[in-house]
Amino acid sequence: MNRTALPSDTPPGRARRRFRGPFARWPRVADAVLAVFVTLTTTLVHDAPGDAIAVRAVGAVAPAALLVFAVAGTALRWRRTAPVAVLGTAVTGWALTLGSGYSDLGGITIVALYSAGRYAAHDKRAGLGLAAALAVVTADGLIDALPVGEITFGAVVLFGAWYTGRRLRLRGERAAQLRREQAAEANRIVAEERTHIARELHDVVAHRVSMMTVQAGAARMVAADDPESALQAMVAVEEAGRQALDELRHLLGVLRPDGEHGGLGPQPALTDLPALVEQMREAGLDVSLGGDSRVPLPARVELSVYRIVQEALTNVLKHCGPRARTQVHVRSDGNGDVTVEIVDDGRGSAAPSVPGGGHGVGAGHGIVGMRERALLLGGSLDAGPRPGGGFRVVARLPVGGESA
Repeated sequence: MNRTALPSDTPPGRARRRFRGPFARWPRVADAVLAVFVTLTTTLVHDAPGDAIAVRAVGAVAPAALLVFAVAGTALRWRRTAPVAVLGTAVTGWALTLGSGYSDLGGITIVALYSAGRYAAHDKRAGLGLAAALAVVTADGLIDALPVGEITFGAVVLFGAWYTGRRLRLRGERAAQLRREQAAEANRIVAEERTHIARELHDVVAHRVSMMTVQAGAARMVAADDPESALQAMVAVEEAGRQALDELRHLLGVLRPDGEHGGLGPQPALTDLPALVEQMREAGLDVSLGGDSRVPLPARVELSVYRIVQEALTNVLKHCGPRARTQVHVRSDGNGDVTVEIVDDGRGSAAPSVPGGGHGVGAGHGIVGMRERALLLGGSLDAGPRPGGGFRVVARLPVGGESA
């Protein structure tokens, strides 16, 4: 078995646990604490003359400004789920306090800008919020007659907060995309390996069956004249059959998709068609079964007939809705072929207004799967809208034909 592994940057056994801070461990609690802290800081701390920082009492803040501080700061609680709205609230609050002596929402806006860059899915809306924040900080500096350098520095800080958040978001998205690509590559490698094993096992099983055929033929030819040799040949046939059966079981185990368990029960056959039709009737489909569903057929043909009828009726129920009148016919002709025909009138109670009775053009992957089943048996499948409305599926399956 060709074992192929994806490259890893960290050697086994040396993986270091990634540090996770409180904002990653407890995001809701951390955001609530951040909102309270920033709100209190904005309320109690302000710029004093001479670029100094002073502390003021809550009673010294005008009630209207206090309300703006509380709303803008509390909005940070939802900075992850609604970052653009939080940014809009912060910028609006800052704009409302311009020229009042309480335009101290720069800190709240910085946090909101970082959050918009980090968590906003739409860069265009976040960009508009950034432009509005830059306009407000410029207006605030002009109103207070600040030097151009200070205004520029404030704008750079705001832009830097947004850009930092955006870079972190893009890096996280790239890391997630890389993980998805690695998982897809691993799945592809597993699928290729399974296919390789299946081909090898197929060759082994075919060889065993060929040996059984030759030995059984030899036993038949010498049975009358040399019973002992015939008996030995049949013992060899029995042993080869056991080995082929074991390898076939392993082959089916290799080909079975991951997570598919409990699929060892008997496969549906023609005798199960009446039960399938009854299930569809219970689902609301007006369906009738015609022809002879008791014709003895190879198991592979019976399974394909059942699956084709099942998929076709499911498509009728999906695209036409309940009460669509549907007819199913299964018949065998004199040439050893089985014809399966499913016809609906396209007039269900929930039929969409599309051409061809509601199935639409192509009808999705269902018809592709049905056609593939027919082709694997060496047959064919035709599907398309009827001239008078509705949809028609006709499959012709050879009973003793070779696979395509």
